Amino acid sequence: MKTILIIEDDTALQQVLSDALTEERFSVLSATDGEKGFRMAESESISLIVLDLILPGKNGKDICRDLRSKGVQTPILMLTNKKRETDKVLGLEIGADDYMTKPFSLREFIARIKALLRRQSGIQSAVREVRFGDVHADFERQEATKGEKKLKLSAKEFQLLKFFVEREGKVISRSMLLDEVWGYDAMPTTRTVDNYILSLRKKIEPSPSRPIHLLTVHTAGYKFVK
Repeated sequence: MKTILIIEDDTALQQVLSDALTEERFSVLSATDGEKGFRMAESESISLIVLDLILPGKNGKDICRDLRSKGVQTPILMLTNKKRETDKVLGLEIGADDYMTKPFSLREFIARIKALLRRQSGIQSAVREVRFGDVHADFERQEATKGEKKLKLSAKEFQLLKFFVEREGKVISRSMLLDEVWGYDAMPTTRTVDNYILSLRKKIEPSPSRPIHLLTVHTAGYKFVK
């Protein structure tokens, strides 16, 4: 049975979400403050985290960022009252897998939970590390080196690199990257993807201006080759 952790200080909403998940035969744990929620979220028994953005003690953005920095890759569905696009993008860039703005329907909530769990199931059976050129990336430890130098990759850069490695040689469109890596298909622009590609190239390519691993496919997207 999958265990869902709900970190939400609105007890009424927490109960509604808990009841809905229980009806779908999930095991549910809950926390109403950020510090307690963060400690619970570090457990390997948690299958998915529903995380409110505004919390007492430790806010959702800090929880998400700190979990990813510790190498915790449990899927995170972030909840918020905010509707600004910049808030949504920031939440996803610090490591959240999906984003819902209150109010939302329980039907959509459950659908997104199941979609994230399906995606995570596929990731768990996939590649755990890769070597190409003088680069070594360990996706479980969230560690990467280039020669003798340690690379500082963000959680999202690790996700992006892993996505490409698992699909070596295949052309990946920008829209697919937004849907599968960022988990949010309503981004106003693909510039986010291009900026991450440029950043990743600077870290992994021998010559970022002349990439040999992370290649641009004109009008189609990108592909990775070892």
